[in-house]
Amino acid sequence: MDAATAPLNALKAFEAAGRHLSFTRAADELFVTQAAVSHQIKALEEWLRVSLFRRQNRDLLLTDIGQAYLPPLSRAFNGIDTATQRLAQQDQAGILNISVLGSFAAKWLVPRLGHFTDSHPDITVRILAEDSLVDFNQEDVDLAIRYSREPASNLHAERILTEEFFVVCSPDLPTGDTPLNSPEDLRHHTLLHDQMREDWQMWLEHAGVQVAPHRSVGFSHSNMVLDAAVDGLGVALGRSILVADDIAAGRLIKPFDLSLRAEFAYFLVCPQKPYPAAQGAGFS
Repeated sequence: MDAATAPLNALKAFEAAGRHLSFTRAADELFVTQAAVSHQIKALEEWLRVSLFRRQNRDLLLTDIGQAYLPPLSRAFNGIDTATQRLAQQDQAGILNISVLGSFAAKWLVPRLGHFTDSHPDITVRILAEDSLVDFNQEDVDLAIRYSREPASNLHAERILTEEFFVVCSPDLPTGDTPLNSPEDLRHHTLLHDQMREDWQMWLEHAGVQVAPHRSVGFSHSNMVLDAAVDGLGVALGRSILVADDIAAGRLIKPFDLSLRAEFAYFLVCPQKPYPAAQGAGFS
């Protein structure tokens, strides 16, 4: 998959085709050819190693995996647009302040902002990378994206992305003196982790192995963990959302197929009470 366009174009093509159940209507919506949509979806299926669509007579249908994948992906693309609709109806200067976790901003949001800014040239986006909770009454923040089991009950919240975590490493690492043929081989490698160290323990238990690593190195943020893995400093436990672009670009690989569903998810949150002009914009 072309690192310059993937996976965003492929994801958009799948989301549009899955919503319309038509490559032709998806192509019309995205202003591309039907062949381009078909190519992008084929590339996405090859990258994910799954089938997302199936043909039944002349009908285009989603597979079970495609049906499960489409709703959270649609919410992810619609989340910021929904918030923008709310903001665009306000009598303000057209500035959208988004508070996000630093790793999420670096690895997922910022690489995808180009599509949003092209579609909304009248909106000035300000990304505020911070880990602390947002006080919408005291801070100049319009919406936040947070990683949590459940958002605070006093906020309007939409689950936009769920993820899995799995082992990732530099493509050069498995071909060295200590190859990675099975999870047991992790004992010979440095394990990289962020502040959620329990994720490694959970994944190893899921894999059914007990490993005393050669050494471990910790970082305060997940994007630093992935950058260290890209540089070949060790093996990381990658979260599917944050690691998607690195895998698509070939900077990281999955040495094992084993994945574990994360307990946390990404939520788009904003004040429970909408701005007056936002009535009818999808918030209540």
